[in-house]
Amino acid sequence: QVQLVESGGGLVQAGGSLRLSCAASGRTFSTYAVGWFRQAPGKEREFVLAISWSGGSTIYADSVKGRFTNSRDSAKNTVFVQMNSLKPEDTAVYYCAAGRTGYRGRIYRTATEYDYWGQGTQVTVSS
Repeated sequence: QVQLVESGGGLVQAGGSLRLSCAASGRTFSTYAVGWFRQAPGKEREFVLAISWSGGSTIYADSVKGRFTNSRDSAKNTVFVQMNSLKPEDTAVYYCAAGRTGYRGRIYRTATEYDYWGQGTQVTVSS
């Protein structure tokens, strides 16, 4: 059974940093990408970034480009998001998700392309 477990959320002041982790288990993820999505109260879930498990290529939403970086530890089946220069508008529940990559390792930004989801971790940025 596939499990994704997020950790690392919390409360931080604007301009601060947090690092989120997503530990994956239950299958081989070599043909998968791990994506991060977030959902603020009253808003739709939105794409944040995603990394291909095998090649390490990453795509970012424009709203986080230059502030968030993504990395992975293949030995531990864990993906990390380093979030810097946090803003109050980054406040949301953050979810990691795993889904198959497409042709030539294409990574998707759409939530429906991801099959497995974690339970979410709250990130709150105070002004």
